[in-house]
Amino acid sequence: MLTKEDAVKILAENIRVERARKNFSQEYLAEKADITPQHLYRIENEKVCPTILVVANIALALGVDLNCLLPLHNQD
Repeated sequence: MLTKEDAVKILAENIRVERARKNFSQEYLAEKADITPQHLYRIENEKVCPTILVVANIALALGVDLNCLLPLHNQD
């Protein structure tokens, strides 16, 4: 079973990977997603578990489907 900690880790990694693919800085992505750079930093470093609305805004800002970021199934 996927734990909350695993889900936060996978989400953070997926956001970092997609941000790197787009060559976006944290500051740029945060601005596009309407969150603070500090909040994005905490998300990417697994310090917080963002709301689904924040994740949706990040997905929109990255131009990816929400499913690309979410850990929707067990990674076993």
